[in-house]
Amino acid sequence: MKIYGHRGSMGNYPQNTMLSFKKAIEQGAQGIEIDVHLSKDGELVVIHDETLDRTTNGNGFVKDFTLDQLKKFDAGRGEQIPTLLELYQLLSGTGIELNIELKTYLINYEDIEKKLLAVTEKYGEGRKVVYSSFHLPSILRTKQLDSSADIAWLLGGMPFLPHPADYIETLGLEALHLSKDMILGTPEQYRGVYDRIRVWTVNDAEDMGKLAGMGVNAIITDFPDRAVKFKSK
Repeated sequence: MKIYGHRGSMGNYPQNTMLSFKKAIEQGAQGIEIDVHLSKDGELVVIHDETLDRTTNGNGFVKDFTLDQLKKFDAGRGEQIPTLLELYQLLSGTGIELNIELKTYLINYEDIEKKLLAVTEKYGEGRKVVYSSFHLPSILRTKQLDSSADIAWLLGGMPFLPHPADYIETLGLEALHLSKDMILGTPEQYRGVYDRIRVWTVNDAEDMGKLAGMGVNAIITDFPDRAVKFKSK
């Protein structure tokens, strides 16, 4: 079971910042989960919400600001909103995996899938990159643009997914990214595809133990240090 840092190590550091990413790596995370939007001038920026209000000292929609303008906001502890390129530069020379969530279910960012693939091709150094989204068309477009791309469908807020293997095969998914409530609520529903499932957001040691016993592919956690410590027992 791999450990992915949720927006870095967001349990203790400002989410989706270079500080948070660095700490997740130091703590032993094997992968990092991030969220990507487009700035007004078409730059790929790493921030969770469509707006600046909750996680920075700014206000308004990310899409209405240029990268230079976004860099002036404080994302916590003096950290800036990073670009995807900056994260790839941080990961250079490492084997850290990356889960990029396309935040496209509220705003239709033009050509975001094409831009993501281009930056990954140029700077990803061949690392494992998984493109995920709650907005299914976005990851399917990513797969259409690059048939070798690993895509994962994000799901939560529903009791279970019927016939999960059928979705994986028919949609060409590399994995399903399920909320912990979905898989822990009906674990028998996913028997046979546990190794094709990454689970979010898992912070409790008891839940980690259950999921490790199932043999899920990975957990996505706010506290990668805790998960690494649990795994080493």
